[in-house]
Amino acid sequence: MQDQLSRHPVPALSEMPEDIRTRLEAVQEKAGFIPNIFLALAHRPDEFRAFFAYHDALMERPGNLSIAEREMIVVATSAANECQYCVIAHGAILRIRAKDPLIADQVAVNYRKASITPRQRAMLDFAMKVSQRAQEVEAEDYAVLHAHGFSDDDIWDIGAISSFFGLSNRLVNMASIPPNPEFYAMAR
Repeated sequence: MQDQLSRHPVPALSEMPEDIRTRLEAVQEKAGFIPNIFLALAHRPDEFRAFFAYHDALMERPGNLSIAEREMIVVATSAANECQYCVIAHGAILRIRAKDPLIADQVAVNYRKASITPRQRAMLDFAMKVSQRAQEVEAEDYAVLHAHGFSDDDIWDIGAISSFFGLSNRLVNMASIPPNPEFYAMAR
C-alpha cells in the first residue's frame, strides 16, 4: 500500500470547510473510516462539492436501476479503465448492496461471465460501450435496452454513471489515490 493518499495536497480535517468536514465526519461515523477519495478531493472545496453533488444525483436517484445495478456499472467500467481505487471501493459497496460476496469480483474480472441477468448484461454492455467507445453509440443500442425494459431515463442513467466514473477513474489514477485497506474485506 502507498504511504500517501494523493500526489496532491490533502488538508487536515480541521482545515476543511465546515460543510465538507461535517460530511466526512458523518461518513466516518457510518463506515468507520473516511474513504481516501473524499480526503483527496477536499483540497479543492468547490470541486469536492460539485463532484459529490453529481455523484449523489446519479447514484442515489430513484429510478428503474437498483442501487446494486448502479454499482455494477461503476465496477465494470472502472475495471476497464484500470482504476484500482474504484474497483476495490465500489466492489465493496456492490457486495453490500447486492448481498452477494462474489458478484463484484465477477463483474470486475469479466462481467460477461458473471452471475447476472440478461437485463444486467445488456446494461453493462451499453455502459462499457459508453465508457470505451461512446462515439459508436447508436439507435440500435437504445433498442436493445428498450427490449430489456429500460426507459430513456434509465439509459441516460447508465450512460451518465459510466461517463462520470470515467472522470473519477482518470482523476484517481492521475493523483495515485490508493483504496482504503478497509474496503478489501467488506462484505466478504
